[in-house]
Amino acid sequence: MPLTSGPTASSKAPGRRERNKQAKLERIMAAATELFAARGVDEVTTQEIADKADIGAGTLFLYAKTKGELLLLVQNSTYAEALVDGKRAAEGVADPLDAVMAIVRPVVECNRKQVDNGRTYLREMVFGDPAEPHHREALGLTLQTEEAVAAVLQRDGSVTAQDAAARARIVSAIMFIAMAASFNAAKPVDDVVQEIRGQVRAVLPG
Repeated sequence: MPLTSGPTASSKAPGRRERNKQAKLERIMAAATELFAARGVDEVTTQEIADKADIGAGTLFLYAKTKGELLLLVQNSTYAEALVDGKRAAEGVADPLDAVMAIVRPVVECNRKQVDNGRTYLREMVFGDPAEPHHREALGLTLQTEEAVAAVLQRDGSVTAQDAAARARIVSAIMFIAMAASFNAAKPVDDVVQEIRGQVRAVLPG
């Protein structure tokens, strides 16, 4: 007997419970984004975020157990968008250094929309709990950035995959240190990007 067509488990629209969870997540992200941008992550309490999202504090902790995880939740979203923009921009750039910087610049820009928050985000990435989902996502974004840089370095076939990966890891370290360094806190994006560019030039082949 032929199978009848109809909705499968994967094609069904999300149920009310899933829609409610998604709606709460969106309210949490909107509340945290607004409060963190206005006052900085250190000056905002989780209770304020819960109140603004119109949920209980206990519910908030189901989505993020700490304020650091909340910041990762918010910043991961903007980082992911920046990485998409950077990869797209790099596609049309022939020079390897320029292509790498096309990837780097949007990441720097999104990280420095609120400098203290950006630096705290980097600290959470390094010292946060890798068992937490938002921390794992942040580390995944770092890996995706390195993979994008490595892909640029292998375009002409003169660099092995292993060498490209090693150089991409160095580029990632340069970028993160430049964004996190206290002596760069007051510098505009263009200055930070130029600092990164000068150091990246030294590690690229050729």
